[in-house]
Amino acid sequence: MENQNKKETIRVVLVDDQTMIRQGLGYVIKMQKDMEVSGEASNGEEAVKIVGEIIPDVVLMDVQMPNMSGIDATREITRLHPSIKVLILTTFDTYDYIVDGIRAGAVGYMLKDSDSQEMLDLIRRAHQGEALFYTATAAKALADALQFQQKNYESASHSDSDADFDSALPPLVMFDQLTARERDVLEQLSHGKRNDQIAQHLLISGGTVKTHIHRILQKMGVEDRTQAVAKAIRYKIVK
Repeated sequence: MENQNKKETIRVVLVDDQTMIRQGLGYVIKMQKDMEVSGEASNGEEAVKIVGEIIPDVVLMDVQMPNMSGIDATREITRLHPSIKVLILTTFDTYDYIVDGIRAGAVGYMLKDSDSQEMLDLIRRAHQGEALFYTATAAKALADALQFQQKNYESASHSDSDADFDSALPPLVMFDQLTARERDVLEQLSHGKRNDQIAQHLLISGGTVKTHIHRILQKMGVEDRTQAVAKAIRYKIVK
């Protein structure tokens, strides 16, 4: 019974070339009962190596670092370990950083001067599979990145050389299994909405939103919200 009630510990790796930043983030994280700092890295190359050894749940990734940038490190980590959630850590709310991070596979981003409670909330929600892009800059970056992905897919789908790629894609019948309400929730997910925002918009409870999302992921055969949105965009199920 005790093991059943014990909360899962979220294992976090901190990546930043500034020691004081890592120490500050680490101090806050270590104070949480459901989190631990499993490793640290001061550049992208170290990050890829350490993450490969530790296989954490979440990575807080700085952008500008020596040897290998945070964007390149994110791309390599998500390629090698798709289940690991990477949150981009930036100093500025910069469009290019955000859209590059999305394309590299990051599930969200946070500013270095964010409130500590907001940071902890982002880590927990990333671990649960949420995409975390809140500001207007991030919303535009997410929309543009998904549009870019859709255009690439459309181009590839009309190429004879990519016939095998098309045949390997799951049939559209998976979307026919979605209820009208599940499609509504999926549409809201594609706009980067949080669970509470979806609940408010659709006039349903937060628990109902979670249930719909769980069923959406099962029916679409994906692991998290980001994958669900990417697949829905790819098949033009949402705009």
